[in-house]
Amino acid sequence: MPGRIHVGVGGWTYPPWRGNFYPPGLPKARELEYAGQHLTGIEINATFYRRQTPESFARWRDAVPAGFVFALKGSRFCTNRRDLREAGEGIGNYLAQGLVELGDKLGPINWQLAATKRFDPDEIAGFLELLPPVYRGLALRHAIEPRHPSFADPAFFALARAAGVAVVLADAEKYPCFDELTARDFAYVRLQNARAAVKKGYEGPALARWAERARGLSEQGRDTFLFFINGAKERAPAAAEALIARLQT
Repeated sequence: MPGRIHVGVGGWTYPPWRGNFYPPGLPKARELEYAGQHLTGIEINATFYRRQTPESFARWRDAVPAGFVFALKGSRFCTNRRDLREAGEGIGNYLAQGLVELGDKLGPINWQLAATKRFDPDEIAGFLELLPPVYRGLALRHAIEPRHPSFADPAFFALARAAGVAVVLADAEKYPCFDELTARDFAYVRLQNARAAVKKGYEGPALARWAERARGLSEQGRDTFLFFINGAKERAPAAAEALIARLQT
């Protein structure tokens, strides 16, 4: 069966989106509800910086419709380490913060590495072994986002493939792009090249290419998660809505 395609942005609270994406006068407390009506996914960055509460995850879950998903950034206390093999306790604490409250609205967890972290086969193999496929009965999907060119190594992709972990495809000028399908049933894409001068962030031909790519991944049976992140952030919602519209035609 074809995989599902989820398109969204990073977070949902950003002042320039008020009057741009969010209608004038919309209460801030209803921003997530509104985003859930117009997008199909959100990557939560707050989980990278600090621990959340079960009540927060439950509130986010209830604010969006069925079929919507939240991807989560893995904690920096797990990924910003000299040796990633020592992250086991941190990963356990991260999973215990209450993310199971999201239920079937939990998308992948993106473990974003520091830009200075170089590829070490033994270290990365050890880190990937720490990522559990299930937590308290909830299936987990893991993605890893290296940002150092040393990860352009077949050995890294082989490790990720063996672990069933997706390598994030980052469309970014600042970081290398690793375009390798390593997870068995999903793909994770972060689109970071939006431009402020373009009303929809990306030009039409670029959006058409990403729509075609998403359809192709879906036809392979992969759930595909695409998030417009950084770049000209004020354009992210328009870019996401434009891509969703293309996928619906």
